[in-house]
Amino acid sequence: MSTRNKKGSRKHPANLTKVESRTGSGRDRSLESNRTAQSAVNAAAEMPCVLTRSAAWVALALITLNMVVFAAVGHHDFVSFDDPEYITDNSTVSAGLTWQGVQWAFTTGRASNWHPLTWLSHMLDVQLYGLNPGGHHLTNLLFHIANTVLLFGLLLWMTGALGRSAFVAGMFAVHPLHVESVAWVSERKDVLSTLFWMLTVWAYVAYTRQPRLTRYVMVLLLFGLGLMAKPMLVTLPFVLLLLDYWPLKRVTLGAWTAWRSLVLEKLPLLVVAAASSIVTFLVQRRGGAVSGLDALPLNLRFANAAVSYVAYITKMLWPARLAAFYPFDRLLPGWWAAGSILVLAAVSVAAMRVARSHPYAAVGWLWYLGTLVPVIGLVQVGGQSMADRYTYVSLIGLFIIVAWGLPDLLTSWRYPRIALPAAAGLAVVACAITARAQVRHWNDSVALWSHAIEVTTDNDRAHTALGSLLVERGAANAAIAHFSEALRINPDFAEAHNKLGAALADQGKISEAVQQYSEALRIKPTFLEAHNNLANALAGQGKVNEAIAHYSEALRIRPNYADAHNGLGAVLADQGRVEEAMAHYREALRADPAYANAHNNLGVALAGAGRVDEAIQEFSDAVRIRPDAADFNYNLGMMLLKKGNTAEARRHLDAASKLNPAYHAGR
Repeated sequence: MSTRNKKGSRKHPANLTKVESRTGSGRDRSLESNRTAQSAVNAAAEMPCVLTRSAAWVALALITLNMVVFAAVGHHDFVSFDDPEYITDNSTVSAGLTWQGVQWAFTTGRASNWHPLTWLSHMLDVQLYGLNPGGHHLTNLLFHIANTVLLFGLLLWMTGALGRSAFVAGMFAVHPLHVESVAWVSERKDVLSTLFWMLTVWAYVAYTRQPRLTRYVMVLLLFGLGLMAKPMLVTLPFVLLLLDYWPLKRVTLGAWTAWRSLVLEKLPLLVVAAASSIVTFLVQRRGGAVSGLDALPLNLRFANAAVSYVAYITKMLWPARLAAFYPFDRLLPGWWAAGSILVLAAVSVAAMRVARSHPYAAVGWLWYLGTLVPVIGLVQVGGQSMADRYTYVSLIGLFIIVAWGLPDLLTSWRYPRIALPAAAGLAVVACAITARAQVRHWNDSVALWSHAIEVTTDNDRAHTALGSLLVERGAANAAIAHFSEALRINPDFAEAHNKLGAALADQGKISEAVQQYSEALRIKPTFLEAHNNLANALAGQGKVNEAIAHYSEALRIRPNYADAHNGLGAVLADQGRVEEAMAHYREALRADPAYANAHNNLGVALAGAGRVDEAIQEFSDAVRIRPDAADFNYNLGMMLLKKGNTAEARRHLDAASKLNPAYHAGR
């Protein structure tokens, strides 16, 4: 023992002298060691230590899981639910990525939304894939995969819990309620905005580790980009405040001064969110998407909101009878609403009571409640009572409660280390199997709406959508049956009246069609398509002045409505008012440069005025856009003959004859 003491006494002064030459004192040395340790901690926090071998394997498994479940979407078609509005019938988007399209994306309120990044992403898809739906679906899937991996990495970075983070990400990846957001091309705004949601939270966590102005600016920038993809991100500042409590632990429950400071920290984000909310509301109201209190009373909205909150939880636990559209039940039983309110209140009280000991419960529950607020129906947009896509981000809160809550509940159980991972794996696999089956219903429009009719009751929208598809396939009588069923369910459904009118008009029943269009306008006086259809029908009956009145009313509501400009131009041309007609054709083309009928009609008017070269240009544009139109080819061929271009003229006249033998007889 004395030998050890002597060895210690010989080494200690030498070590002390050596350290003091750098730090000056033992206390300073201790402080320096603490600083060094803290620097190491900060460095570890600064670097997201998620790229371990185990984390990499989990990320690979999540990617594979997504590919297995959603692989079929690469062979899916576009569907009639918003895809025409967003892509196939949208001439600006279907032209690809152009400077004119970029300007339009930032200024349009089309589809009753202001989401320029979503429009730009669709344009880029067209640039890359054309109108091949498989490519557009693939982009959605790639965004969803990125969101899944980012969510996993984010939770792992914040909590260090590999298994629990993997479970939340796995459920997010393949829960059947999320199929709609991935398998529906028009829900690009969902997966794209969530990408920016995840990136914003990543940037925010980096900011909390080492607060700097540049890092906060990055948070603000990513948040703004997310809002330009879908305004549902307005709740993100609220979620960041929840994350401050858990798992970031920047504040405790009773520290009101700290809470106030953190709220003030979010003020720039809240200002941006408020501006986005105002713009969104104005655009949706201008587009006629917001229902007034006369259409849906406030008490019915609150009742539906309460029931929907509980219904989403039910569908999370048992994801059956999922549909693209859930009709609004105006006869909602009062006890449903009352029971739902009691359930929500009870869970809220329970979550708050355990907020100190189990903070994830309060955070997850408030995440779920808060992120659904913009779409829960208090401001009713559209005719649905609820929608699967609204849960894309919201369910993360509930998944967090399950992932962290079950292990805590079963701490005293004997076999949690074996049973919990096995149960989690079974849950993810069960969801994957169910989601894969749900993906099939998004294969095409007929499958989508037929399934919706099968799994819901009195679905007037689904009947109307399926009827429209049957009209396109030439099954007018079957279509009329579906429109009639929709009107039995909801006699005041303006769209069904308008679609029924169009089907009757195709059968030559113009007088009956006029009655249906008129009824649609009685219900919805600003219904643009009904005004245009009624004007077309009246023009066909020779009631020119009445037709002009409806075209004019449509243009008063939307001055750049291409169909109304084209129709009004045709009526004016028939009256010999050629210059006025050409002005309207040009306005139609200004609104929609790829409007083939307007090009052709303008060409006819120019030809009648003896302006052959200009007419040839318009007919050429019409044929370029619609090479399969016999009349366009015929008109171009006849104009080329006038110019003496016989060989080119013969090519187009032959094409017209092949497309429609009647043109051969005319030659």
